[in-house]
Amino acid sequence: MSRKMRAYLGLGGNMGDRLSLLSQAVKLLDLTQGISVNRISSIYETAPVGLLEQPHFYNLVVEIQTTLTPAELLRVALAIEKKLHRVRHKRWGPRTIDIDLLLYDDRMIQREELEIPHPRMHERAFVLIPLMEIAGDIAIPGTGTRLSQYIAQLPAEQEITKLDDVLLPVLERNGS
Repeated sequence: MSRKMRAYLGLGGNMGDRLSLLSQAVKLLDLTQGISVNRISSIYETAPVGLLEQPHFYNLVVEIQTTLTPAELLRVALAIEKKLHRVRHKRWGPRTIDIDLLLYDDRMIQREELEIPHPRMHERAFVLIPLMEIAGDIAIPGTGTRLSQYIAQLPAEQEITKLDDVLLPVLERNGS
């Protein structure tokens, strides 16, 4: 595939130096051939979902342009998780980094190893709010439902705090 596609990835983690790990993950994405990070949301601190007895997460969403296929992009995300010492012990358990492929252009994919749009993104403040920050009030492919509509339906107990005083280092690009 050589045509550039827009994709959105959700990143989060709650172990180790959360800010450094998010920064490293974004840089590794941007350094990958076929991927260019265009926009990065603010960082949000969120309570865990599922397994509650664990530290809070730092989360953000990035918009990328990519010539990679969704399957290739998934492989890159998993390789970056491994490089940053992600160990999969328990579902929804603590992790150094998690990279989820949320949206890939307007595509809908349903395979055992990959579902796009991400199947639970509409239930999660830590995805919807940073995504809306950088993508605007887009409609989720296949649903026609806008991000603002999903956000309005979120349960009030989903804690999310925008960390205005916490910034990722700016990506260094050749020639800029």
